[in-house]
Amino acid sequence: MEIPVSVIAGLLKAEVKGDPNTIVSGFGGINEAKPGDITFLNVEKYVPSLMTTKAAAVLVRASLKIPENCPPALIIVPDPQLALQELLSQIAPPKVEFAPGVHPTAIVAPSAVLGKNVSVQPYAVIEEGATIGDNCVIGAFCYVGHFTEIGNDSFLYPHVTIRERIKIGERVTIHPGTVIGADGFGYLEINGRREKVPQIGNVSIGDDVEIGANTCIDRARLDTTIVKRGAKIDNLVQVAHNCEIGEDSVLCGCSAMSGSTKIGNRVILAGQAGLNGHISICDDVIIGGQCGVTKDINNPGFYIGSPATPHITYKKRESVVVKLPQILKELHDLEKEVAALKEELAKEKEKK
Repeated sequence: MEIPVSVIAGLLKAEVKGDPNTIVSGFGGINEAKPGDITFLNVEKYVPSLMTTKAAAVLVRASLKIPENCPPALIIVPDPQLALQELLSQIAPPKVEFAPGVHPTAIVAPSAVLGKNVSVQPYAVIEEGATIGDNCVIGAFCYVGHFTEIGNDSFLYPHVTIRERIKIGERVTIHPGTVIGADGFGYLEINGRREKVPQIGNVSIGDDVEIGANTCIDRARLDTTIVKRGAKIDNLVQVAHNCEIGEDSVLCGCSAMSGSTKIGNRVILAGQAGLNGHISICDDVIIGGQCGVTKDINNPGFYIGSPATPHITYKKRESVVVKLPQILKELHDLEKEVAALKEELAKEKEKK
């Protein structure tokens, strides 16, 4: 790929500051970019990086104050991230396409139903009673369990495991190594031993959901574990049995939901956030990184810390915590002064 900045600006209908003949040959982050890369600058924090980046060109937010004589060519746009997305859609290498048909090494049960233009890749297994919608891709070494349904236009990357009686919606993307419908983690102590509680429920994944690599979504004990339309789940996420994830919610890497927990619509769980079991979180809540949520959250907002606390309250509390050593020193000094005063008073009483 070798594209002049002037062509990129034309595609984006954007203004150029600098040399419009600069050639762009790749993509990179503003601090990691190599010569020839194009990158983007969205927030003021990174404006100084314009003087040090090796990128050939930078998509820059129009509202930012930019220093004069920056080395890279600047392409001025309202929203650099959206501009980069649009640019990628126009010039990125084409998506790998999979031809319809069943590879000779795949195993498809006689009672399984495949829709139109389905592609089943090498060594995939589709069990009895499974239904695969139109235009789906079942990647190499995938497993689709008995009586599982997968909606139209869904894509399973290699090594995805979907167990029995699972329902997957339309336009769902599942990345490698993910397991949908493993048993929930449930045991009872009987006569001093752990006995498994049968997990006979299922999982329902709504339309337009994307699930990252090596994520686990467990089947319900009796009912259904639910992931609603438009939810986006990162890599290495744990969703336990009987959980419910609302529409357009986002679960970032290594976050985890304990059993029977429900989160509303447009909720964000940042990295390594952990949710206790049998609690609920209302719509429009952001849970910060490594936050521990131990009880219901009924008010929208941004929560951090463990236990989860509204971020304003948490910051006020932490501002006091960092002063504790000084406060403790002052308290000890006061105790010494009080002790000295008491001693003087005692001496005065003795004289009288």
